Amino acid sequence: MNAAILALVLAPIGSRILDERVEMPRILSLREQADLRDRWLEIRLDTLLPALLRREEIDLWIVAAREYNEDPVFETMVPARWLAARRRTVLLFHDRGGEAGVERRIVARYDLGGLYEAGWDPEEEPDQWKRLAGLVAERDPRRIAINVSPEWALADGLSAAERDALLAALAPPLRERVVSGEGLAIGWLETRIPEEMAVYPTIARIAHRILAEGLSARAIQPGFTTTEDLGWWYRERIRGLGLDTWFHPSVSVQRAGDVEGSDSFASRPGPRTIERGDLVHVDFGITYLGLNTDTQQHAYVLRSGEGDAPEGLKKGLATGNRLQDILTSNFREGRSGNEILAAALAQAKAAGIRARIYTHPLGFHGHAAGPLIGLWDQQGGVPGRGDAVMRRDTVHSIELGATVPVPEWGGRDVRILLEEDAFFDGTEVRYLDGRQTDLWLIR
Repeated sequence: MNAAILALVLAPIGSRILDERVEMPRILSLREQADLRDRWLEIRLDTLLPALLRREEIDLWIVAAREYNEDPVFETMVPARWLAARRRTVLLFHDRGGEAGVERRIVARYDLGGLYEAGWDPEEEPDQWKRLAGLVAERDPRRIAINVSPEWALADGLSAAERDALLAALAPPLRERVVSGEGLAIGWLETRIPEEMAVYPTIARIAHRILAEGLSARAIQPGFTTTEDLGWWYRERIRGLGLDTWFHPSVSVQRAGDVEGSDSFASRPGPRTIERGDLVHVDFGITYLGLNTDTQQHAYVLRSGEGDAPEGLKKGLATGNRLQDILTSNFREGRSGNEILAAALAQAKAAGIRARIYTHPLGFHGHAAGPLIGLWDQQGGVPGRGDAVMRRDTVHSIELGATVPVPEWGGRDVRILLEEDAFFDGTEVRYLDGRQTDLWLIR
């Protein structure tokens, strides 16, 4: 019997040790990734975009970006081989109504392929803004959306100088029809199409596999490995797989002899050596196929002679799972993030759970477009972004914490910090690749 299988046989029920027999899903080549993302983009433009324009009652949407000053929405609307805007690149979407569908134009010196029809010949009209203004005037839209928003950074991609130039180019009557495209931008970014959701669980599975590798003897040698070492191990592992991350992995430990510290996330403790008897916490995410993950899980480093984690820690994880269930049971289409937060916190309090909830949307970005359900330092609701409503076909990072006393550690409080990615279909919440219900054990 090999060592990996022997470890599984000896592992007690209610805990997990890395199963070396579970293979990492295949990572597509860069070319394969580009082809897949381009197919998704074409489907999104053909199906999602018309529905959003009509939902928001927008006739014409202008998305403009300059090289090195990219609009977050623009970056998701161009083929995967386009890594940035070229000079100034302007996309124009005109809803012609009914079966005529949405006209898609690009006003730029460079061709974007079959997704967009060329809308500017510099030889005929050297002034790019003047040509764009002419296209707008020809279509005579009632409402013209641009990406400006005081609340959402992701919907505020049009720079001040570009906005001034655009407005100056438009005739006064058309200028009066310009409105914020906030609803369009958020809707475009937050909504997942079926084709994306067929693959997103695999992305989450890859993240879970990497996470488990790090929370094992493969990466941790008690008494030697530091929390900083493990954070960099994750960065190297992610890069080695040809993937990327949208934030530096965070690793921390809690142990029986610690003096209880601050519950603030604004400052992090310095590197600590991981010892036997520690509860290790990891927060990390990957970026693959233009989509992101965000995961937090725990592992316990067994002491010499121990076969399982202390019961108090296992019960703490179960309390965290109960808090997850309370939160996701309050997801309702049309309910605001602040309403979901208030309802979940009230239920948690009634259940005797000391809870903190700070759940966020996930997708093209890590902290993505959509309703915020609390921030770690704003448990009374988040004005603006927390007022956004929950919509179907969206992915959310179920992020929260429960504080529990651990009898085996002298009754000291321990924070169980969990984060798992889940899909809301308008009716129910489904974790993309399950969630942690047992502590990882490091032998």
